[in-house]
Amino acid sequence: MPERQVGIRTETIALDAFLKWAGVAGTGGEAKRWIQAGRVQVNGTKERRRGRALHAGDRVQVPGGTSLVVVRLQARSL
Repeated sequence: MPERQVGIRTETIALDAFLKWAGVAGTGGEAKRWIQAGRVQVNGTKERRRGRALHAGDRVQVPGGTSLVVVRLQARSL
């Protein structure tokens, strides 16, 4: 399955917030349960900390085989 890029505008984002932001977890509670159950991997390693800070370039694998890549979006100039 190809990776899907998910953009963030901040330097980091918490893993549980990222899963919700990316639209793969319907709620924060669902994201929390996946993480606590060891069903989420970050850069190929099971991650059980929902507050784990993600940075641009991190790869997140979630239940169902979805693979996400964190990308940093540039701030828009006014």
